[in-house]
Amino acid sequence: MAKKSRNVTAKAAPTFAGIQHGTVNTEFNPDYSTIKTELKQIGILAAGFFAFLIVLSIVMPLIIK
Repeated sequence: MAKKSRNVTAKAAPTFAGIQHGTVNTEFNPDYSTIKTELKQIGILAAGFFAFLIVLSIVMPLIIK
């Protein structure tokens, strides 16, 4: 069997040819309007459940008597 020879080539450092400094817009400006409304809905539901538990804690002893 013949011995396989490897060609070792020097690898160049990666270049960023497609990126030009100053022309790339790196501003990150996401839209969180839907998340804000969903968080408000979650807060309202949590407050409602908490109020329901308070009402139950007051009413249950009166019913169980």
